[in-house]
Amino acid sequence: MDWVKLDVDTPKQNSGSGDLEFSSIPGYLGPLCHKITVQVEFWKLVYGVADGDDGESLSDGSRPDYYFDIRRVKRVELRADAASERKIALPKSLYADDRSPCVGALLTITVGKPLKSKELPKEVEVGGTQDIWDRGTVEFRSERIADYELSEPSAPQVCSPDGRPTADPADVPPPSAEPTDLYPTDLYPSPSYSWDLDDILRSPTP
Repeated sequence: MDWVKLDVDTPKQNSGSGDLEFSSIPGYLGPLCHKITVQVEFWKLVYGVADGDDGESLSDGSRPDYYFDIRRVKRVELRADAASERKIALPKSLYADDRSPCVGALLTITVGKPLKSKELPKEVEVGGTQDIWDRGTVEFRSERIADYELSEPSAPQVCSPDGRPTADPADVPPPSAEPTDLYPTDLYPSPSYSWDLDDILRSPTP
């Protein structure tokens, strides 16, 4: 897993084509003596505003601002050893500029077998602190994730509980939004959280 983290450039890290790239730097990243199996999976997250007080609570006991539904869109299996550079194209519809404001994308890179539903995140932060690569925080229920990248929905606050936009995002502030001035000192918007509907409404799939 540590080797894969060094070897891969996710779309936001890669300032070139925007694709996902497995690099090759002889003497530094590889090649390895034996190829390893790497799963690259793209997931579609459809967000809706949490409706009412029913349902599950977040890990801190509070109510989620949003629910999300997660489904796999694309999976690519690689036998990687860094002997050559590899590129994986992103699913165009999932990363389109005109993507619905209720839709997010999650890229996962796993060593070994594909991810199972019980390993996927139950909670995902929305609008929270992001790192140097502009990557949102995701807590997986698995230790097998070598790397990941979250592309958040642009305006989940305008989405109905079933994930359909109902208003112009410019007219509806997020539930966690706070007034700002010319020199804001607090994070804006403050972090909010979403909860996986699959854990509430459906039985997990293999």
